[in-house]
Amino acid sequence: MFTVDAHLDLSMNALEWNRDLTRSVDAINRREYGLDDKPDRAKATVSFPALREGNIGLVVATQIARYVAPGNPLPGWHSPAQAWAQTQGQLAWYKAMEDLGEMVQVKDLAGLEAHLQLWANGTQNDKKPIGYILSLEGADSIVDLSYLEKAYAYGLRALGPAHYGPGRYAQGTDATGFMGKKGQELLKEMERLNIVLDATHLCDDSFWEALDHFNGAVWASHNNCRALVNHNRQFSDDQIKALIERGAVIGGALDAWMMVPGWVRGESTPLGMDCNLAKMIDHLDHICQLAGNADHIGIGTDLDGAFGKEQCPYDLETIADLQKVPDLLAQRGYSEEDIEKVMHGNWLRFLRNAWS
Repeated sequence: MFTVDAHLDLSMNALEWNRDLTRSVDAINRREYGLDDKPDRAKATVSFPALREGNIGLVVATQIARYVAPGNPLPGWHSPAQAWAQTQGQLAWYKAMEDLGEMVQVKDLAGLEAHLQLWANGTQNDKKPIGYILSLEGADSIVDLSYLEKAYAYGLRALGPAHYGPGRYAQGTDATGFMGKKGQELLKEMERLNIVLDATHLCDDSFWEALDHFNGAVWASHNNCRALVNHNRQFSDDQIKALIERGAVIGGALDAWMMVPGWVRGESTPLGMDCNLAKMIDHLDHICQLAGNADHIGIGTDLDGAFGKEQCPYDLETIADLQKVPDLLAQRGYSEEDIEKVMHGNWLRFLRNAWS
């Protein structure tokens, strides 16, 4: 079944992890055998061939570069201009992939429909480019608001104001506090440009402030439920209900610590914690129970987002295994219509509404 994945850090993997995503997952992992600079070495799950094998023809692909102020222990850049330059290198990689025919940027309704038609035709998937919608995860690299218009011009269509920790425009996961005037001005400019607000990673204070000050389209590309795994990275039921009222779609993430309670980084294992794809269904189903329908759920895996097989469902070898999800949904009683909504329909409806 045609599938949309609303969150993949492809350029980060290509440039910072030095992975050639045009190769098979197996080839990527063989190249990394013996490397120990990162815990997920030789444990990758994502590549272009794997996306095509899994019929994942459209993704939301990120740029990401954090600014860190003195005293902030998180990894990042020491000035917004450096962070901007990092995102421009990531953009150059996406353009290089377009030149190779591996990817094609989707940034408006006409481009979306043309790309869907391409993937609907009978030719083999291995000849088709992966469509990508460009998203910025964390707004720190927006040096000033004039840079947001520059980003829109090269195709930026979604933005999450914060990532982890404190940010220049909003506060993110494990931080607290509001967006303030600067963040509100960012939201206003996003609304003018029709850039989707990605509520993922906003701390609670900034989340509610963002919804109060932004009247455009809102989604949550990769987020699970606090009721099932109690951490500020997850959404509370009240937050989920607010997103539902705004017509948002929430993408189920496949980072194990977000899927099962009690995960201990560096110690827990997916098999030991019984973390499988069915656990993502638990989170998606919780959202459906709050909504009373299946209109607000999708997939936003975050696979290989600085983790690999050591921290994702044990029944997933590569991202192509997302094709196991329809059967899992059917086993829970989801209709064929609702399964299609989860795999692609809800994200496509959202985009058509946002871009019409």
